[in-house]
Amino acid sequence: MQRMEIHDQGCKSIKPAEAAVLNTIPCAQKAEYRHCGRKGCLKGTRGAVLDEIELWAGDFRKPPVYWLNGLAGTGKSTIAQTITERIFADGQLGASFFCSRDFEDRRSLNLIFPTIAVQLARNYPQFRSVFVPLVEQDPGVAHEFPYNQMKKLIVRPLKESDISTVIVIDALDECKDEEPVSAILSVLAQFVSQIPKIKFFVTGRPESRIREGFRLPLLVGATDVFVLHEVESSRVNNDIRLFFERGFHELARRRQEPDGWPTKEQLDLLCERAAGLFVYAVATIKFVDHRNNGPKGQLDRLLRSSESSAREGGTELKANMTLDSLYMSILQEAFSGDDPEDDHKTRYVLGAVALATNPLSPSAIATLSGFDAKDVLFRLSSVHSLLVLQDDIDEPVRSFHKSFLDFIVDGTRCTNKRFRVSPPSHHPQLLADCLKLMNHTLEKNMCNLPDTVTNREVKDLDERTKRCLNPALQYACKSWHKHLIDKRTIPTPAITPAVDEFLKEKFLFWLEVLSILGAAREAVDALDVAAKSLEVCASPTVDLVNDCFRFVMKFFEVISASSPHIYHSALPLCPRQSMVWNLYSPYACPLTRIARGIPRGVKCCGHEVSLSDSYSRVVTVRQVHRDLAVKGDRNSGCGNPRASQHPPFPSEHDRAARFFPKYSLVNTVWSPFR
Repeated sequence: MQRMEIHDQGCKSIKPAEAAVLNTIPCAQKAEYRHCGRKGCLKGTRGAVLDEIELWAGDFRKPPVYWLNGLAGTGKSTIAQTITERIFADGQLGASFFCSRDFEDRRSLNLIFPTIAVQLARNYPQFRSVFVPLVEQDPGVAHEFPYNQMKKLIVRPLKESDISTVIVIDALDECKDEEPVSAILSVLAQFVSQIPKIKFFVTGRPESRIREGFRLPLLVGATDVFVLHEVESSRVNNDIRLFFERGFHELARRRQEPDGWPTKEQLDLLCERAAGLFVYAVATIKFVDHRNNGPKGQLDRLLRSSESSAREGGTELKANMTLDSLYMSILQEAFSGDDPEDDHKTRYVLGAVALATNPLSPSAIATLSGFDAKDVLFRLSSVHSLLVLQDDIDEPVRSFHKSFLDFIVDGTRCTNKRFRVSPPSHHPQLLADCLKLMNHTLEKNMCNLPDTVTNREVKDLDERTKRCLNPALQYACKSWHKHLIDKRTIPTPAITPAVDEFLKEKFLFWLEVLSILGAAREAVDALDVAAKSLEVCASPTVDLVNDCFRFVMKFFEVISASSPHIYHSALPLCPRQSMVWNLYSPYACPLTRIARGIPRGVKCCGHEVSLSDSYSRVVTVRQVHRDLAVKGDRNSGCGNPRASQHPPFPSEHDRAARFFPKYSLVNTVWSPFR
C-alpha cells in the first residue's frame, strides 16, 4: 500500500497544503482506468452494450447503480475500460477503481473507498473543500471499516458539495472478501439513496457474494443489470469474428504471411470454439503470434488440438470447458518437448505466477527458486500467450486473464499433473524459499542509512532501496507469511527450523527492511499468523514468536518511523527478561543523551511520563530548533538502563513506550552517551 501522489497536471487548483493532506490517505496504486495500458473494445464491437450503458450514465432518472454481469472471459473489463473512457470524455467521470487480484492493494476492500475519495477530491474543488478539513480533523478515518470510510470520506462531502458524477468499480469479484454478501455492495446499499446525483457502474462475475449483494432489498430497485453471457449469440459471434479478422490481418502484415491467411474455414472453426468468449480470441491471437515460431504453423497446431466440447458458452460450465480446452492445448504445445524430469521447474514457475501475492519478475522468481534466470524466462516465454510478459527480465509477469489462474489451480479442470499448480504443496515451497532467501541475505543496515535518522529524513531512500534490496528479498520480507495457507503448513521438517533460525538471527534485520519499505504492519500480521501455525505442533519456537510479537507491538511507532532507531530506541528499552533482548542485546546502541540544552528564556512545553514507581522522566520539546531536554536521576535508571535493576519500560507501561518515539524520533536530534 502506498500513497497516491497528487500532481499538478490536471489538478492545478490544488494547493500544496491540500495536496499534503491528500497524500496522507492510503490508496491503491494504478487503480484508475488510465493506468497499466488497459485496452478498450475494438472499434466496431460491443456497440449495443456500450450505447446502453452510456445512455444509463447520462440519464439520472434511471437507477443509480448498474451491474455489468458476465462470466469469465466475456469482456467485462474491456467494456468497463471503454465506457470509462467515454464517460471521462463526456466530463462525467468522478473516479474509477479497477480491482485486480494480482496486486495486494487493488484487491483490498479497505482501499476502494479511500482511493475513490482522493480521486473525487482531486477532480472536484467543491468536494475537496469539504474533504480536506474532514481528514485534518480525523486523520485516522481512512483506516476505519468500509462503512465509516464511505460515510465520512465520500457521502458527507458529496452531500455538502452537491456534485453529480459517475463512479466506476471494475471486477469487484477480484477483491478479497470473506463475507457471504459483498462487503462493498452492503455498504453501497446503505448510502446510495442518500446521494441521488451519484451513479455507480459496477462489473463482476455472478459469484455468490456478488449476486447476494445485488439482491439486498435496498439495491434491488436501485440497480439495472446487464448479463453479458445472455446476449444474443449471433451478435457476440459477429463481434468475435471481427476481432479475429482484424487481429490476424495485422499479424499477417507484420509477420509477412500470404494473403488469404487464415482461411474462412479456419476462422469459422475459431469462432465456433470461442463460444462467445472474447478471452478465447485474445489468447488465440497471442498464441499464434509466437516470436520464435511461424504464425501459420502455430495456428495449424492449435486447430489440430482436440475439439472443444463447449457450444455457445451459455453456462459457466460450458464457458470453462471452452477455455480449458484452449489452455490445455497451449500448455501441451509449449512443454511437449520438455524432459519430464524438469516438470517440477515448470510447475514451480507457473506456481510463482499463480500464487505470488504480488507479481514477481522472472529474475525474482529465479532468485527465490535458485533456477537460472534465462531458464525461468524461457519457460515463461513458452506460454507467453497466457501471460503479460515483458522483454525485460526484471519486469513483473502476471496472468493475462484471471480465468487462466482459476484453471491451473483447479484439479478438476487442469487434469494434466505436469502443469497443474497445487496450492497446498506450492505455497509451502514458496514459504520455504522466502525464509531461505531471508536467512541467507538479510544483514544489519543493508541500505547504509545514517545513524539515528528517521526514514523520511533520508532523501534518497527510494534509490538506496532499489540498489540494496532486490525485488525477491523485498517480496520475501513482505509476503512470506502469506504462503501460510493453513495451520498444517509450517510444522514440517524443512520449514520449522527455518522459522526458528530466522527469528533468532535475522529478526531485527527483517524489521529494518519492513521499516524502510513502509510495511511495518506486515510484521504484526506475519508473527500473528506464524504463532497460530506453530501452536499446532507445540513447537518451542512459538514462545519466541510471541516475544517478537510483543516487541513489535510495543515499539511499533519506532519501527515504522526509523530503521536505525530499532537499535537506538526500541532495543535498549526492551525488557531485559525478554527473549529478543537475550538474542539481540549486542546490537543495542547506548541510550541517548542531549547534544545541547535549551537556551535560557526559551518557552517550552513539558510532559511527564511515569516509567515506574521509582522514577519519572520529564521531556521538554522545542520544535523550532529540534532540541530536547531530559532530566531524571541517572542513578535511578533514567537514561541509563544498565544502572537500574528495573527494566526501563516495564510491560505494564505501554503508554510510555508509545510516548517515546513521538518525541524522541520525530521532533528531536539524539546523540549517544559518551
